[in-house]
Amino acid sequence: MRKLENIELERKSVEDFKNSKKTPIIIILDDIRSLNNIGSVFRTCDAFLIEKIYLCGITAIPPNKEIHKTALGATETVAWEYHSNVLEVISNLKENSVKVLAIEQVENSILLNNFTPIQDHKYALVFGNEVYGVSQDAIKMCDGTLEIPQLGTKHSLNISVSAGIVIWDIFTKMKH
Repeated sequence: MRKLENIELERKSVEDFKNSKKTPIIIILDDIRSLNNIGSVFRTCDAFLIEKIYLCGITAIPPNKEIHKTALGATETVAWEYHSNVLEVISNLKENSVKVLAIEQVENSILLNNFTPIQDHKYALVFGNEVYGVSQDAIKMCDGTLEIPQLGTKHSLNISVSAGIVIWDIFTKMKH
């Protein structure tokens, strides 16, 4: 076994990335405080050719040195928009037939491992504030909620870790 060199990884150029067929997933980050979390989510979205990120509320926007530190250039590849009001973003996406799901621990949530995306549907995934999670108003507007099963004492994951888990899970279910 030999570790691959960077030139062997077949990395896309920025132009190739922008011209690639995207995974029909949209990410909504609402009131994310940590610039490192924002950058990490950009990087994960780049890895899985995610269609777009909406940055809402207090979530910082590129260009930003602290976001760049973890995004490593993904803010140049992944499409993004800023909107102050997450409820407007959710409403607009739903009007365009996007199924919007909050990632949160709520009554009657669907455990991620039990979720099967409908082929040829586009999904938007809402991730909320590091302390308060997705707002109740946003949850009410969503078409449903997904919950990451957790067995330990914390029942809490970092938002960038949650995004990585959920994006990977839905990506693999959509692609296979």
